[in-house]
Amino acid sequence: MPIPLFNSIASWLLKKRYHQIELFLKYPAEVQEEVLEQLLEIAEDTEIGKRYDFESIENYKTFRERVPIISYEDMEPNIERTRRGEQNVFWPTSIKWFAKSSGTTNAKSKFIPVSAEALEDCHYKSGKDMLCLYLNNNENSQLFTGKGLRLGGSKQLYEDNGSSFGDLSAILIDNMPLWAEFSSTPSNKVSLMGEWESKLMAIIEESTRENVTSLAGVPSWMLVLLNKVLEETGKDHLFQVWENLEVYFHGGVSFNPYKEQYQNLLPRKSFKYYEIYNASEGFFAIQDRNNADDLLLMLDYGIFYEFIPMDVYGSETEQAIPLWEVQKDINYAIIITTNAGLWRYKIGDTVRFTSTNPYRIKVTGRTKHHINVFGEELIIENAEEALKSVCSKTGAEIKDYTAGPIFMVGKEKGAHEWIIEFRKPPEKLDYFTEIFDNALKSLNSDYEAKRYNNTTLNMPSVHMARENLFYDWLKSKDKLGGQHKIPRLSNKRDYIEELLNMNS
Repeated sequence: MPIPLFNSIASWLLKKRYHQIELFLKYPAEVQEEVLEQLLEIAEDTEIGKRYDFESIENYKTFRERVPIISYEDMEPNIERTRRGEQNVFWPTSIKWFAKSSGTTNAKSKFIPVSAEALEDCHYKSGKDMLCLYLNNNENSQLFTGKGLRLGGSKQLYEDNGSSFGDLSAILIDNMPLWAEFSSTPSNKVSLMGEWESKLMAIIEESTRENVTSLAGVPSWMLVLLNKVLEETGKDHLFQVWENLEVYFHGGVSFNPYKEQYQNLLPRKSFKYYEIYNASEGFFAIQDRNNADDLLLMLDYGIFYEFIPMDVYGSETEQAIPLWEVQKDINYAIIITTNAGLWRYKIGDTVRFTSTNPYRIKVTGRTKHHINVFGEELIIENAEEALKSVCSKTGAEIKDYTAGPIFMVGKEKGAHEWIIEFRKPPEKLDYFTEIFDNALKSLNSDYEAKRYNNTTLNMPSVHMARENLFYDWLKSKDKLGGQHKIPRLSNKRDYIEELLNMNS
């Protein structure tokens, strides 16, 4: 089939999906209630379904009263049983795949069940919707005249007791429909290579020969790849390598610290950036407008959403609420019920709604990745915004960072300790630190109160990391590439102590 014709047909098919998206935009509560009803009906004869008598649950109120909210630790015994070959425990169809999720650098891996329904009706459907929304906003796009450069995880699939596990990206590639494989680079063989540094060179070898029109991957690792592309080709910017590049689909970590660096690599005002929000547990939201900084929550992927306000999260008064009861500008923990058998499951992410008509969100951080040792409630969103502001004012560029508390000892007050690896360091680190502190104060009233006259918190302590500190740290843990992330904020000093020792 000629490429221009394929481009036209693919664009037409994807745009047809937009009419279905309009349905949940118009009737969000009804669509979500229908999702819950279908999930309960499908799973009523599973072990979990019988335990909580799914058959007799007729509405959300009964569902909330009867089925407990769970964490991975609560579900792990049932997951392990299924990994050993038992079926119909929490989902009726056979669970053959498990996404090994390390997220940040926790030593203990999670094995997230991935059903055939989750693959087809969530992960692959969302991939098509990502393109659908982009094409709906950019009618003159020539996306399908070339290929998409994808950068996934660096782990192959491993067989164990008849089931397979590995990075979610490896599972998706292994089960990828032909249309997606045809329009992607590098090849599946290279995408599934296990050793990151060899894989990097193999991707460059294959992809620089292709007409790449889009990029997709985690910003931190994609940046490593793109800088290496320029180094290997001797070009000044990426349009000299791929002249038809038009969009970068990114997710996994905040884009704020990296945006200016991408604009230097891609110096064309017409180039688009589209954010997505996905995880091993499911695909949740997609940027649905050009140049927007929030994401449309996708409501018909076989996922039922609930939310817990973070000001009561983990307390005795904690209670989840459905989508139709959320309010704007409140930080919520997400609870999901899915077509892979996760029932009222805490995924550990936090979001804030920017709109409730339609439901659009911003990812604000992790329930465990914040600093609240002194009542300051510092979340990742605050840190990212403050760093973006201070970089704009000082001309600095940040590659990676992490932060933790300095605990009070005797009469000594506490503080926050930051390790920042700069691509372009500020001229004066003290000045950078002062502006950063002021930016955090302006963004977070709790932090400002604790910093007032050094009442509880002293000025932050900022260390400049040596080159490749974070890369070497991840390499020491065998966590290079694709889906692995630096833990940004922590209430403990474990990460920061390790990094300080490696930085000396």
